[in-house]
Amino acid sequence: MDSAALLDLLGNENRRRILRLLARKPCYVTEISDYLGVSPKAVIEHLRKLEEAGLIESRVDDQRRKYFHIARNVRLEVNVSPYGFASKSAYPASNSFDITSCRHLSLDISWDEADELDDLLRALEDLERLENELSLAQRWVQGRLCDVLDDISETVGTNPESRIYADLLACIRTEPRAVGELSREIDAPREVVAELLEVMADEGVVQRTERGWELTATV
Repeated sequence: MDSAALLDLLGNENRRRILRLLARKPCYVTEISDYLGVSPKAVIEHLRKLEEAGLIESRVDDQRRKYFHIARNVRLEVNVSPYGFASKSAYPASNSFDITSCRHLSLDISWDEADELDDLLRALEDLERLENELSLAQRWVQGRLCDVLDDISETVGTNPESRIYADLLACIRTEPRAVGELSREIDAPREVVAELLEVMADEGVVQRTERGWELTATV
């Protein structure tokens, strides 16, 4: 699901409360209405939007009572910093994905195919600990990103547009690029990109060659 649409959907407190309740157990409309303290009609409208988004599903029991439950796992990440705003949503990776193949992670996963209750509880504990560690790692990375962008801003020399300088440098750090390519890559007007490159060229950070704009040999 598009992250912007998901942010809009979850911007409503009552919809967030509905999801918190359904994360504990499936519920029918009257239960949700009593929990929220709002009318069944309002609850039905919230449920409709959540169902259309694919976040929840419903089933009817033997008494023909309609129960709602969360349909799938989805992760929403939002990063806000002095250098930008970004959001993304993603569904869990396949169970066959080998997380130890991630070259920046070093993990000791001691459980495999857990089936006994003790094994399952131990696997749950391991996964919860890993989730906390990854959350801490994400916060550390976000902080270091800001530090590096601050350093780039200071090195290049200057102003509130420092993030765009960092984006340009990131684009040309591996190979020379033309102004048009860079304009499309960072989604900025061609004239703006050309002007910023000239500013960095004056500072000795980049240079224009026959192959395009590239980092200077001394950077």
